[in-house]
Amino acid sequence: MKIGVLKTDDVRKELVGEFGEYPEMFADLLRAQDPELEFVTYEVQRGHYPENIDEVDAYLMTGSKTGVYEDKEWIPPLMDFVRKLHEKKKPTIGICFGHQLIAEALGGKTRKSGKGWGIGVHSYEMQDMPAWMSEPRKAFSLLVSHQDQVEELPEGAKVLAASDFCPHAMVQVGDHILTMQAHPEFTKPYSKSLMELRGEVFGEELVDKGKASLQNDIHESAVAKWMLEFLRR
Repeated sequence: MKIGVLKTDDVRKELVGEFGEYPEMFADLLRAQDPELEFVTYEVQRGHYPENIDEVDAYLMTGSKTGVYEDKEWIPPLMDFVRKLHEKKKPTIGICFGHQLIAEALGGKTRKSGKGWGIGVHSYEMQDMPAWMSEPRKAFSLLVSHQDQVEELPEGAKVLAASDFCPHAMVQVGDHILTMQAHPEFTKPYSKSLMELRGEVFGEELVDKGKASLQNDIHESAVAKWMLEFLRR
Protein backbone atom coordinates (compact mmCIF):
# COMPACT_ATOMS: atom_id res chain seq x y z
CA MET A 1 0.00 0.00 0.00
CA LYS A 2 1.21 3.49 -0.89
CA ILE A 3 0.25 6.29 1.49
CA GLY A 4 0.37 9.96 0.56
CA VAL A 5 1.36 12.13 3.52
CA LEU A 6 -0.18 15.60 3.35
CA LYS A 7 2.48 17.55 5.25
CA THR A 8 1.08 20.68 6.86
CA ASP A 9 4.02 21.83 8.99
CA ASP A 10 7.73 21.43 9.68
CA VAL A 11 9.19 20.04 12.89
CA ARG A 12 10.92 22.75 14.92
CA LYS A 13 14.48 23.17 13.70
CA GLU A 14 15.79 22.55 17.22
CA LEU A 15 14.22 19.07 17.18
CA VAL A 16 14.31 17.89 13.57
CA GLY A 17 17.90 16.62 13.75
CA GLU A 18 17.06 14.18 16.54
CA PHE A 19 13.49 13.26 15.70
CA GLY A 20 13.07 13.83 11.95
CA GLU A 21 10.13 15.38 10.12
CA TYR A 22 6.49 14.34 10.54
CA PRO A 23 6.39 12.02 7.50
CA GLU A 24 9.34 10.09 8.96
CA MET A 25 7.55 9.77 12.30
CA PHE A 26 4.48 8.33 10.59
CA ALA A 27 6.59 6.00 8.46
CA ASP A 28 8.31 4.67 11.60
CA LEU A 29 4.96 4.21 13.35
CA LEU A 30 3.21 2.41 10.52
CA ARG A 31 6.15 0.40 9.18
CA ALA A 32 6.44 -1.19 12.61
CA GLN A 33 3.14 -2.83 11.62
CA ASP A 34 3.97 -3.39 7.94
CA PRO A 35 7.55 -2.89 6.66
CA GLU A 36 6.34 -3.05 3.05
CA LEU A 37 4.42 0.23 3.20
CA GLU A 38 5.41 2.98 0.76
CA PHE A 39 5.11 6.70 1.51
CA VAL A 40 4.97 9.80 -0.69
CA THR A 41 5.14 13.25 0.90
CA TYR A 42 3.15 16.19 -0.46
CA GLU A 43 4.17 19.58 0.94
CA VAL A 44 0.64 20.97 0.87
CA GLN A 45 1.68 23.90 3.06
CA ARG A 46 3.79 24.93 0.07
CA GLY A 47 1.14 24.19 -2.53
CA HIS A 48 2.38 20.74 -3.62
CA TYR A 49 -0.36 18.21 -4.44
CA PRO A 50 -0.56 14.92 -6.34
CA GLU A 51 -1.06 15.28 -10.07
CA ASN A 52 -3.61 12.47 -9.86
CA ILE A 53 -5.64 11.79 -6.73
CA ASP A 54 -5.25 8.04 -7.35
CA GLU A 55 -1.45 7.97 -7.57
CA VAL A 56 -1.49 6.71 -3.97
CA ASP A 57 -3.86 4.29 -2.25
CA ALA A 58 -4.69 6.44 0.76
CA TYR A 59 -3.88 9.79 2.40
CA LEU A 60 -2.73 10.87 5.85
CA MET A 61 -2.76 14.53 6.96
CA THR A 62 -0.27 15.61 9.63
CA GLY A 63 -0.54 17.98 12.56
CA SER A 64 0.45 21.65 12.39
CA LYS A 65 1.01 24.64 14.64
CA THR A 66 -1.38 26.55 12.36
CA GLY A 67 -5.04 26.90 13.27
CA VAL A 68 -7.49 25.83 10.57
CA TYR A 69 -9.28 29.18 10.98
CA GLU A 70 -6.12 31.23 10.30
CA ASP A 71 -5.87 33.34 7.17
CA LYS A 72 -3.17 31.32 5.43
CA GLU A 73 -3.24 31.09 1.64
CA TRP A 74 -2.56 27.34 1.62
CA ILE A 75 -5.53 26.38 3.82
CA PRO A 76 -8.48 26.94 1.39
CA PRO A 77 -6.88 24.78 -1.35
CA LEU A 78 -6.29 22.05 1.22
CA MET A 79 -9.94 22.17 2.26
CA ASP A 80 -10.93 21.89 -1.40
CA PHE A 81 -8.67 18.85 -1.75
CA VAL A 82 -10.26 17.24 1.33
CA ARG A 83 -13.68 17.73 -0.23
CA LYS A 84 -12.44 15.97 -3.38
CA LEU A 85 -11.13 13.09 -1.27
CA HIS A 86 -14.50 12.89 0.48
CA GLU A 87 -16.44 12.99 -2.80
CA LYS A 88 -14.27 10.21 -4.23
CA LYS A 89 -14.44 8.27 -0.94
CA LYS A 90 -10.65 8.02 -0.87
CA PRO A 91 -9.33 6.39 2.35
CA THR A 92 -8.05 9.27 4.45
CA ILE A 93 -6.73 9.77 7.99
CA GLY A 94 -6.30 13.13 9.73
CA ILE A 95 -4.16 13.69 12.82
CA CYS A 96 -4.52 16.73 15.15
CA PHE A 97 -4.60 19.65 12.66
CA GLY A 98 -5.61 17.10 10.02
CA HIS A 99 -8.49 15.98 12.27
CA GLN A 100 -9.58 19.59 12.69
CA LEU A 101 -9.20 20.66 9.05
CA ILE A 102 -11.14 17.68 7.72
CA ALA A 103 -13.99 18.48 10.11
CA GLU A 104 -13.94 22.15 9.08
CA ALA A 105 -13.79 21.36 5.36
CA LEU A 106 -16.82 19.08 5.61
CA GLY A 107 -19.01 21.51 7.56
CA GLY A 108 -17.85 21.14 11.17
CA LYS A 109 -16.26 23.80 13.35
CA THR A 110 -12.87 24.02 15.09
CA ARG A 111 -12.13 26.60 17.79
CA LYS A 112 -9.64 27.32 20.55
CA SER A 113 -10.92 25.31 23.48
CA GLY A 114 -11.85 27.06 26.71
CA LYS A 115 -10.19 24.11 28.44
CA GLY A 116 -6.79 25.36 27.34
CA TRP A 117 -3.79 23.32 26.26
CA GLY A 118 -3.58 19.55 26.37
CA ILE A 119 -0.04 18.17 26.52
CA GLY A 120 1.58 14.90 27.57
CA VAL A 121 -0.36 11.63 27.79
CA HIS A 122 -4.16 11.77 27.54
CA SER A 123 -6.59 8.86 27.80
CA TYR A 124 -9.78 8.23 25.87
CA GLU A 125 -12.76 5.91 26.27
CA MET A 126 -14.23 4.18 23.25
CA GLN A 127 -17.77 5.28 22.43
CA ASP A 128 -18.18 2.92 19.48
CA MET A 129 -16.21 -0.14 18.42
CA PRO A 130 -16.62 -0.57 14.66
CA ALA A 131 -16.28 -3.98 13.05
CA TRP A 132 -13.07 -3.03 11.20
CA MET A 133 -11.15 -2.95 14.51
CA SER A 134 -9.76 -6.47 14.88
CA GLU A 135 -8.61 -5.73 18.44
CA PRO A 136 -10.96 -3.15 19.95
CA ARG A 137 -10.17 -1.68 23.36
CA LYS A 138 -12.38 -0.06 25.97
CA ALA A 139 -9.85 2.78 26.31
CA PHE A 140 -6.46 3.91 25.01
CA SER A 141 -3.86 6.59 25.71
CA LEU A 142 -1.73 8.69 23.36
CA LEU A 143 0.47 11.76 23.40
CA VAL A 144 -1.13 15.12 22.66
CA SER A 145 -0.21 18.74 22.02
CA HIS A 146 -3.19 20.95 21.17
CA GLN A 147 -5.34 23.88 22.21
CA ASP A 148 -7.78 23.83 19.29
CA GLN A 149 -10.56 21.27 19.24
CA VAL A 150 -13.32 20.14 16.91
CA GLU A 151 -16.41 21.50 18.64
CA GLU A 152 -19.01 20.84 15.94
CA LEU A 153 -18.95 17.65 13.89
CA PRO A 154 -19.57 17.54 10.13
CA GLU A 155 -22.59 15.76 8.74
CA GLY A 156 -22.28 11.98 8.83
CA ALA A 157 -19.55 11.98 11.49
CA LYS A 158 -19.55 9.45 14.31
CA VAL A 159 -17.53 9.75 17.52
CA LEU A 160 -15.46 6.63 18.19
CA ALA A 161 -13.49 7.84 21.22
CA ALA A 162 -13.81 10.70 23.71
CA SER A 163 -12.65 12.16 27.01
CA ASP A 164 -13.94 14.90 29.29
CA PHE A 165 -11.18 17.15 27.94
CA CYS A 166 -11.75 16.22 24.29
CA PRO A 167 -15.30 14.98 23.48
CA HIS A 168 -14.49 14.45 19.79
CA ALA A 169 -11.16 12.66 20.13
CA MET A 170 -11.58 10.07 17.36
CA VAL A 171 -14.12 10.48 14.59
CA GLN A 172 -15.20 8.45 11.57
CA VAL A 173 -16.93 9.97 8.55
CA GLY A 174 -18.59 7.46 6.28
CA ASP A 175 -16.47 4.41 5.52
CA HIS A 176 -13.45 6.32 4.25
CA ILE A 177 -12.36 9.02 6.72
CA LEU A 178 -10.85 8.48 10.18
CA THR A 179 -9.52 11.37 12.26
CA MET A 180 -8.06 11.76 15.73
CA GLN A 181 -6.93 14.63 17.91
CA ALA A 182 -4.00 12.83 19.55
CA HIS A 183 -0.61 12.04 18.01
CA PRO A 184 0.12 8.30 17.62
CA GLU A 185 3.33 9.24 15.78
CA PHE A 186 4.82 11.14 18.75
CA THR A 187 7.33 9.42 20.99
CA LYS A 188 7.77 10.27 24.67
CA PRO A 189 11.23 11.81 24.14
CA TYR A 190 9.84 14.04 21.38
CA SER A 191 6.87 15.04 23.52
CA LYS A 192 9.17 15.91 26.45
CA SER A 193 11.46 17.96 24.22
CA LEU A 194 8.49 19.80 22.70
CA MET A 195 7.10 20.62 26.13
CA GLU A 196 10.46 21.99 27.24
CA LEU A 197 10.88 24.01 24.05
CA ARG A 198 7.42 25.55 24.37
CA GLY A 199 7.46 25.98 28.13
CA GLU A 200 6.73 29.71 27.95
CA VAL A 201 3.59 28.99 25.93
CA PHE A 202 2.31 26.15 28.11
CA GLY A 203 3.32 27.50 31.52
CA GLU A 204 5.49 25.79 34.14
CA GLU A 205 2.63 24.11 36.00
CA LEU A 206 1.17 22.48 32.88
CA VAL A 207 4.62 21.40 31.66
CA ASP A 208 5.33 19.74 35.01
CA LYS A 209 1.99 17.94 34.81
CA GLY A 210 2.64 16.96 31.18
CA LYS A 211 6.08 15.57 31.98
CA ALA A 212 4.70 13.59 34.92
CA SER A 213 2.10 12.02 32.61
CA LEU A 214 4.90 10.51 30.50
CA GLN A 215 5.17 7.79 33.14
CA ASN A 216 1.84 6.43 31.86
CA ASP A 217 1.56 3.86 29.09
CA ILE A 218 0.66 4.87 25.54
CA HIS A 219 -0.94 2.60 22.96
CA GLU A 220 0.54 3.86 19.71
CA SER A 221 0.99 0.34 18.31
CA ALA A 222 -2.67 -0.55 18.78
CA VAL A 223 -3.74 2.72 17.18
CA ALA A 224 -1.30 2.25 14.29
CA LYS A 225 -2.87 -1.15 13.66
CA TRP A 226 -6.32 0.46 13.64
CA MET A 227 -5.13 3.07 11.17
CA LEU A 228 -3.91 0.44 8.70
CA GLU A 229 -7.00 -1.71 9.18
CA PHE A 230 -9.17 1.30 8.40
CA LEU A 231 -7.20 2.24 5.28
CA ARG A 232 -7.31 -1.34 3.95
CA ARG A 233 -10.97 -2.09 4.54
